[in-house]
Parts: sequence; structure tokens; C-alpha cells
Amino acid sequence: MLSLNRQAIALISDHADPAAEIGSEEAGGQNVYVRHVGETLAALGWQVDMFTRKNHTDTEAIVQHSPHCRTIRLKAGAESYISRDLLFEHMPEFLDSFQAFQRTQGMNYPLVHTNYWLSAWVGMELQKTSGIQLIHTYHSLAAVKYQSLVEIPHFANTRLKIEREILERANCVIATSPQEQETLRSLVSTRGQIEVIPCGTDTNNFRLTSKTHARAKLKLDSREKVVLYVGRFDERKGIETLVRAFALLKSDEFKNLKLIIVGGSSANMPDGAERIRIENLVSELGIKDSTVFAGRIGHDVLPFYYTAADVCVIPSHYEPFGLVAIEAMACGVPVVASNVGGLKFTIIPEETGLLVEPKNVEAFANGIHRILFDELWVRKMRKQASANVNQRFSWSGVTIQLSELYRHVLARSIMHEQDWSYKMPSMTRSA
Repeated sequence: MLSLNRQAIALISDHADPAAEIGSEEAGGQNVYVRHVGETLAALGWQVDMFTRKNHTDTEAIVQHSPHCRTIRLKAGAESYISRDLLFEHMPEFLDSFQAFQRTQGMNYPLVHTNYWLSAWVGMELQKTSGIQLIHTYHSLAAVKYQSLVEIPHFANTRLKIEREILERANCVIATSPQEQETLRSLVSTRGQIEVIPCGTDTNNFRLTSKTHARAKLKLDSREKVVLYVGRFDERKGIETLVRAFALLKSDEFKNLKLIIVGGSSANMPDGAERIRIENLVSELGIKDSTVFAGRIGHDVLPFYYTAADVCVIPSHYEPFGLVAIEAMACGVPVVASNVGGLKFTIIPEETGLLVEPKNVEAFANGIHRILFDELWVRKMRKQASANVNQRFSWSGVTIQLSELYRHVLARSIMHEQDWSYKMPSMTRSA
């Protein structure tokens, strides 16, 4: 539903469908980010259209989330699942579909916020012909990702080039943490405008509630010590480190430990091979009876898993931000996480969780042990973790910052200003 009284803007998320079920193939943090940003921007007075690729013949072309926010699925390649590693060749068709949609609607979006490098290419092509104001969020950086890969993908140079160009050409790039901003400057380009605006979480859904109730809901023994992982099956997520750390702790002395792994898709999808590898490792280490592979869990049930857990572990090799960390902490669950990227921004060591060396099995085992067996400290951390998220990472607070940035960029374009004089609201500087 278009409104003449609202400014229409476009969010582009090529492979991560904002209307998709979270936890399904290619559905994770980026989907959550775009969906919540779009819906909250609409609540703030914008007309928001979120564009993604139509990846199934049975899905609707347009999904209306609220009167002023919708997801629009565009034709770009076959209407079936295509790995994002194979999507770049379909981006010209995505661009054509986007422009065709604008023509049929008789409108042009003055501001486009792109997400991920594939969408960045679309945004820069639009910038060439229509003079849009272009905002970009990376979600993942090739310059970091390729450091840990043995085999570099064939499109590596293309991606690196586009990620540099979008920083230098966009009106503004959003870094989700100061650490990501530093990485962009050191590994991508010293040119271009960067503003730090974090990701957020739904603090109405992820919040402090009764652990006893959550355990009963999930049929978990109240005497068990529950270690939780939430996320995709990807080697870079470091699940192997967690599994080996758990095996170190699981002994005759600690019989009541349980490991719950939430996430993953079907065996024939890209992350299926990693899930099978982790399942085999669990068997080899003799912890199969203590490990639960819960599979995909909807956001209506996920808070129960966080609340039921004694500790949430995030063993990623790198995270630009790490939504799982703030979801867990919002539910009052201390985290043990890799001391990398945005996790150094979201987690306050010794107050809301612990940061340890990535890939270090013993360090993770020691961190998990500390949290599992220091009840007084953990009781204090539960309250601090939840309060910290509510203060710094609510979607409303985050999106207000984005909305102010959009308004500044649009106003500057009208006045044809060349210098950048925008300053983030005081709530950002104090966060």
C-alpha cells in the first residue's frame, strides 16, 4: 500500500529474503536485519519496499508485512534455490527486474540501502543511471573471509573489487561495530564515508523470562547444565571447537552436561556436509548421548532455548557483529565467544560474558566451565546482559539512527552539498 504522504525507500537484499522463515537455507542474520529494519522504518513514517530474489515458484511475488512495508521478490535466474556463490551472474536480471518494477509503479526510489556485496553491485548500477542516494551494509567481508580459506572462489577478485568500490562510491557505508569500521579501513579502503550503527534485536521477543518455564516447555531436566549453540553449519562458525571443548568437560565429574545445537538445513543443502561432519565428530568423541541437534527453530520458540540454557557459545572464526550474542544476552544468558570482530563490541568481558581466543579448545572449555559453576557471578551477569542489550541494541533505537542518517543524506542531496557534516545522535556516541 503506497502512501503519498510517505517517502518511499528501497532495501535490497538479493539472496536473503526478509519474508523467509528464519533458519531455512540462506536465512539468518541478514534476513533478520533487513526485515526488522524495514518494519521499524515503516513504523517511523517511511514507505519501505524490500527487494529480494524469488527463489521458489510457490512463493508470493509480494508479501505485505504491514500497511507501509512489503517484501518484493524479483525474477533473477530460475525460481529455485541457487547458492549465493553462483548468484552474481543473475544480478543483471535482478537489476532489470527492479527497474521494470519501478516503471510499472510509476516511481523512482531516491534512496536505496543495499545489503551484501551482490546487492552492492545492483546499487552501484542504479547509481550510474538514476542518481540515487546509496547506503550499504556489508554483513560479510571477503577481505576477512578469504584469509581463512584454503580454496579461494573463482569470483574472489570480483567480490573484492565490488566491496572496495561500494565503500568509495556509496553516500555512506554502515559498519555494525567499531571493529568492522577498523577492518574496512585497514583491509578495504581508506576512502569513503562510514558510520557505525549496530544491529538490533527484538527485545519484546528476546527478554528475561523464567528458566524453569523454558525448561518445562522444552522438556529439559532442571538439573542439567545446558550449553547452547545457535547458527548455521559452516566451518567458519567454529562448531568443531565447541564440540571438542564440550567433550573435554564431559567426564565422570560432569555427567549432567547437555549440548544443544540449534540451526542447520537439510542434508542436500550447502551446509548439510558440515552438519554431517559435526555429527560424525560428536560420535567419535563419545558425546552423542549428551548432544541434541535441534534443527531449525522459529523465532517464536528460539527464546525458550536461550532462556533454558546456562551458557550460549559463539565460537566463530570471525563475526562482523553477531546477532546470536545479543539475542542470548537479551534473554539473560551469559555468552562465551571468540574474541573477534563485532563480538568485542557487543560483549562486555566479565560482565555480560567472556571472550576467548578463537579456535582454542581449552580456552572455550575453561570459559564454559567458569560460567557453568559460578552461580553467584552468573546471576549478576544475567541481569547485566539483558539490561545492556535493552540499552544499546533495541531495534527501535538502532532504526532511529538509520532513519536520521537517511534524512540527512536525502536533505544533503537536495541541497547539493559536497562535504559530509553529519553527526550521529548523542544516543549512538554514548552507546
